[in-house]
Amino acid sequence: MQYITRPLLSLLLPLLLALASGLGQAQTRVEIKDDLGQTTHWSQPPLRIITLLPSLTETVCELGACDRLVGVDRYSNHPAAVNKLPKLGGLDDTQVETIVALKPDVVLLAPSSRVTERLRSLGLTVITLEAKSYADVQRVLAKIGALLQVKDAQAVWRRIDALVSAAAQSLPAQARGSLVYYEVDRSPYAAGPVSFMGETMARLGLRNIIKPEMGPFPKISPEYVVRANPQLIMIGKRNADGLFQRPGWERIPAILDKRVCVFDALQSDVLARPGPRMGEAAQIMAQCLRQHYGQQHAKP
Repeated sequence: MQYITRPLLSLLLPLLLALASGLGQAQTRVEIKDDLGQTTHWSQPPLRIITLLPSLTETVCELGACDRLVGVDRYSNHPAAVNKLPKLGGLDDTQVETIVALKPDVVLLAPSSRVTERLRSLGLTVITLEAKSYADVQRVLAKIGALLQVKDAQAVWRRIDALVSAAAQSLPAQARGSLVYYEVDRSPYAAGPVSFMGETMARLGLRNIIKPEMGPFPKISPEYVVRANPQLIMIGKRNADGLFQRPGWERIPAILDKRVCVFDALQSDVLARPGPRMGEAAQIMAQCLRQHYGQQHAKP
């Protein structure tokens, strides 16, 4: 039998450790292709992250990496811990110099951001991601999960799906099939059936006055809503002033029956963000539906 002597072992050990380290890095190396087709490679998760979209902030935190955030956009406010971080502006006034000074390993932002190329030209690594539908939310979860090397990022999606299903099951039969108008902005812009908001409404058994071919968030005329005759209206409190006085709207069944879901600022934030809190968004919608259709006591 051959034996390895102590001097030989001392020579081989560093080589073996280096080989093991190299194999470990090969196993964890990931490739992330973003929504603009740009690809980045990662052998270890980023330690300093900046997010410039609230849904991305919430996704990073839900995947257990909130402590790696070093800055967020102005509108990121959940979870509460992110309010202590530097706020780096919005779409029109992103604080590029501050972002550079924070020395992030990666900046996560929407494809529509106007500073993407500038950040890249300054040597920063940028990943553009955005969700507009349920499928997008799953995709973004998978990509950020891969970036952070989370073993089961889709566990977050399974929780969302379970909460949406529970919200649907909590509704009274008379609420199902109701024709609904969801106003996301008083311009007015509406939530279409191909948006994540519209998909939640469909999961709850509601019918949308907006046609799929009109897109996820189409701008419509007030007269379109009058002609569509919605039985229920969903709207944020900030947009609801004067709703009952809009010309011609007094004939709409939702106005006549006072079936209007008015969401406060906190609820509107949850409803407007395609990310980990979509299950809670479905429950907010369901709570309002139960109130208007006679089962306020029911719980999802």
